[in-house]
Parts: sequence; structure tokens; C-alpha cells
Amino acid sequence: MIIETQRLILRPWRDDDAAKLYLYASHPDIGPVAGWPQHTSVENSLEVIRTIFSAPETYAVVPTSVGHPVGCCGIMFHNGLHTASMQPREAEIGYWIGKPYWGQGLIPEAVKALLARCFDELGLSAVWCGYYDGNAKSKRVCEKCGFTYHHTNRNILSPLGDIRTEHFHLMTAEAYHAHKASL
Repeated sequence: MIIETQRLILRPWRDDDAAKLYLYASHPDIGPVAGWPQHTSVENSLEVIRTIFSAPETYAVVPTSVGHPVGCCGIMFHNGLHTASMQPREAEIGYWIGKPYWGQGLIPEAVKALLARCFDELGLSAVWCGYYDGNAKSKRVCEKCGFTYHHTNRNILSPLGDIRTEHFHLMTAEAYHAHKASL
């Protein structure tokens, strides 16, 4: 599956993306704030591509002006790896982007494309989006994309082994279609 937006191509990850993935995912401001360790080598990034990023509906975020991946976004379903408490016909959207591309609106553009996939093509009833306390950039993505705050989970164990607070936002199919109709 390839999804095209005004400025992006969202496509599956490939082995030959490992060096670019390492370039962005090795930065200490990227992974740890999202709950995953920064990448330690191109080989580590290749392993992530072959395992984690090989999951269905996981996309390399490729700006058409650049031509290579600078981030990742994906849809995680109720029966897979995710942090939201989901029901069948629900999903969670996750994302990150390399620091040189912060503040350009690329991730909101990618998330909006994934929302269209979730509601218009996959027929989901709700989509979640979560972020850890202090991740103001992810909070802003939720707001820009029309998610509504739902709840906060405190004192949860992150994948890095520390205790964090996680905030969850939700978009229902009804809210998505109402917003879409108003455009």
C-alpha cells in the first residue's frame, strides 16, 4: 500500500532505507520521548525495519522534495502492539519524524492521510492517538488533526522501563465524517 498526499509518499519500509532510518532515529530527541531507544547502528535500524516496521500499515514518511524516509507513521489495530485500550474496529495511530523536519506540518499531513485510510477505506469506528507527558509536539499533532482528549493513564511502565504518564486522544468515525463534510 502506498499513500500519496500533497507533499508526501507513505510507503512500506525497505532494507535499503536502513542508513536514512539510522540518521534520524539515532538522535536522542526522537525515540526516548516516544518511549523507544535511539538506534545504535545502521544494523540496528535494519533489524527494526525487518521486525517492527514490517508490520501491516506501517509506513516510511517520504517527503517528495527529499525522496527518502525522514520518519515513520502507522496504524496499529486492537489485536496488535499498541498502548491504547482498544476494541475491535478501533486502531491507534503512531508517528515520529526526524528533527530536521520538525515544524513543517509533515506529520499532521501524514496522520490525516492515515485517518482517511482508517475511516474511508478500513471502516473503523474510532482511532486513538497517545503521547507521553512532556511531548508537546505530539500533543500538537493530535490537536491539528482534530482528535479530542479522552483520558490520561498515570504511573505506567514505558518500553524503556521508566514510569510515565500517557495522554490519549480519540477520533470517532462520526466526528471524522462530520468534520470532513464541513470542509
